[in-house]
Amino acid sequence: MTAAAQPDPRAYMRLAAFIRQQIAEGKLAQGGRLPSIAVLRREHGHSRQTVGKAIRVLEREGLIYRVPGLGYHVSYVLAAQSWACRSRNS
Repeated sequence: MTAAAQPDPRAYMRLAAFIRQQIAEGKLAQGGRLPSIAVLRREHGHSRQTVGKAIRVLEREGLIYRVPGLGYHVSYVLAAQSWACRSRNS
């Protein structure tokens, strides 16, 4: 495999940053459901593994949580803290 054909190892970090920004801007509301892994794959052009790694990063940070059978949701406490920070900076 040539260097040009190898996947970008930082792609998952960029995707995690994008989702983090969506949460901070209120585009993904607290308690709201994240798009499915299939939708994120299709919209961002990443592999299932890349999307899964981004999701795990956000889950470890406490920004999202998983509900078995229902997908990933935005955490209530951290979303509220994010909103409070935006309000103070306005």
